[in-house]
Amino acid sequence: MHITRRRPDTRQGPAENFTGTVWLDELAAPPAPSRLRLFNVHFAPGAHTAWHRHPHGQVLHVLEGEGLVQRRGGAVEAIRAGDTVWIEPDEWHWHGAAPRTFMTHLAVVEAAEDGTTTEWHAHVDDYPA
Repeated sequence: MHITRRRPDTRQGPAENFTGTVWLDELAAPPAPSRLRLFNVHFAPGAHTAWHRHPHGQVLHVLEGEGLVQRRGGAVEAIRAGDTVWIEPDEWHWHGAAPRTFMTHLAVVEAAEDGTTTEWHAHVDDYPA
């Protein structure tokens, strides 16, 4: 057993992967052989990810606020505190806060064998206003 008492500092989501102000807290990244990664992600109103996908999928659990999520070719879906979203492996998607509210979610991913967790793509062109 290992108890982590000090996490890495909160960091801002990079502009090449996010639109608007997003803050990331890494909560867990256990050593190998584990490939689990757990983040607490805080989105300002209207902030959201670019299109991206994960080799082993992703679980999002909304802790507070309201947000939006969309898979490529699908409808934009509203998500709220208490909702959990399963995103399939290699499914292109984006997610973030609704236009007028903050949103915080836990994001759980499993790294690929080469250590990558995310493949990033273009910014979202038609984010709902």
